[in-house]
Amino acid sequence: MTDALDTTAAAAPAAQDSQPLYNIEKIYVKDLSVEVPNAPAIFLEREAPQVDVQLHHASKSVDDGIYQTELTITVTAKIGEKTMFLAEANQAGIFQIRNVPNQDLDAILGIGNPNILYPYARETISDAITRAGFPPVLLNPVNFEALYQAQKAQEAQATTQQPAIATATH
Repeated sequence: MTDALDTTAAAAPAAQDSQPLYNIEKIYVKDLSVEVPNAPAIFLEREAPQVDVQLHHASKSVDDGIYQTELTITVTAKIGEKTMFLAEANQAGIFQIRNVPNQDLDAILGIGNPNILYPYARETISDAITRAGFPPVLLNPVNFEALYQAQKAQEAQATTQQPAIATATH
């Protein structure tokens, strides 16, 4: 009877090892910069600035089952040709992801992780701009799933448009 219990007890950890695992290990600001190149004169301007927001993210494996995702947001405000401010935040996270199929892993790294990091990056940018002496910039929500799907569609289209390589046999 004890042999049957020992076999069951040994199988339990093995079953746990094959279960999908997703943990947020750390969220941190990897890089942050604010530039106000035309201060102090820019603070006297009364015209509303043109605000441009750029968003980029990238993920990489840093260890077995450990991934880092970086979300970079760059906000540039200009009045005419004069730059009012330029703020850039690189918000990063370390995630433990195990026992997930590769096709699902790609989606987690391209959708799930950026969704987790975005509110932190948004707050970091707004706080940095406010501390530079400007009203806060409130960034709109981002649909990372739509961005991911568009990127995959673009990659698929680029693959189908590549010219065929002719091979000659002698």
